[in-house]
Amino acid sequence: MDIKLIKKIMKILGIDEAGKGPVIGPMIIAGVMIDEKDLEKLSEMKDSKLLLHKKRIFLAEIIKKICKYHIIEVSSEVIDAAILSNELNLNWLEAYKQAEIINELKPDKVFVDCPSINCSAFEKYLRNLVKNKNIEMVVEHKADFKYKIVSAASILAKVKREEEMDKIRNKYGETGSGYPADPKTKLFLQNNWNKHPEIFRKSWSTYKKISEKPKQKKLF
Repeated sequence: MDIKLIKKIMKILGIDEAGKGPVIGPMIIAGVMIDEKDLEKLSEMKDSKLLLHKKRIFLAEIIKKICKYHIIEVSSEVIDAAILSNELNLNWLEAYKQAEIINELKPDKVFVDCPSINCSAFEKYLRNLVKNKNIEMVVEHKADFKYKIVSAASILAKVKREEEMDKIRNKYGETGSGYPADPKTKLFLQNNWNKHPEIFRKSWSTYKKISEKPKQKKLF
């Protein structure tokens, strides 16, 4: 009897984040996984920054139907704790969350949009956190632009981030996008930094400048 060798179908995972830079709201890290043979089903995907939000929402529904996915919400409190600790920074925190996604979905190969200027050092750090030491990794800058699977992850992350910001705006008022350069965000921060501290990243210089002004006035 002939023994036929069945080629293993590789499971491909892409990981990306949304909301790393804002002073308000969570950072979202998303992982999207699909069989390698089905990658062409993601042909419509683009880096979320190149899409209108209405299109992102439409594509997110497609992704959820055809892919496995895992989304992690990282709160302002967790981000502050990482930045103020001696062991972590924002990039290493992101690596921990990426490893959670990899360990949960168990892919054969993972594409990661690298948050660090040193991709090789970041990959080494990430590998130490991943259970499967034989996993194939591609850790690159602009991976969300280069690889459709990472584009899909960027779309899910961005849609989830906007959902969370909608909840914050509905509860607290017009916060703007949450990014420090946004005039609406600046105004909200000036008027509410001490009223709703739970939604702000207090380790951000933008927040520190506003919160330290009253102390400086008292000194003078």
